[in-house]
Amino acid sequence: MAMKWRFFRRLLEVKLTIRVQTEDFDIAAEVLKLRRGNPKIGAVACFIGLVRDINENATVAEMTLEHYPAMTEKALTDIVEQAKSRWDIMDVSLVHRVGTLKPMDQIVLVVVASSHRGAAFAACEFIVDYLKTRAPFWKKEKTDKGMRWVEARDSDDDAAQRWH
Repeated sequence: MAMKWRFFRRLLEVKLTIRVQTEDFDIAAEVLKLRRGNPKIGAVACFIGLVRDINENATVAEMTLEHYPAMTEKALTDIVEQAKSRWDIMDVSLVHRVGTLKPMDQIVLVVVASSHRGAAFAACEFIVDYLKTRAPFWKKEKTDKGMRWVEARDSDDDAAQRWH
């Protein structure tokens, strides 16, 4: 029973920051905020997603990301909660942008802090894989061939499937 209590107490102690915003984010500031004042953190894993200038053989001029706020924030929270339940992590920061973005703009930031690198890497990768397949964002690209909605990729589903 004591083991279960420690596990649940640890889950409650894990901090998380989830933001959906139009503004850009400062990677260094986000990592410093996550690390601040916690000498138990031994590893920080980070992923930054960027807008590419080409997708499916078309030049991308811009990408517009849309979402339904209540649904999106709940889905992002659920993804991070699943990571917390799987790995011994101390803190997570997830920032996802919406609106119209240009090539080279930052789209998403996932930062995971843990005592050890293995948990930080695994949780970060899990969160990114699940963002690609379970987060309700709709992406539209303006390309040299016209406007188009971005379809889900089988490779993203395959990456997420390995966590089952």
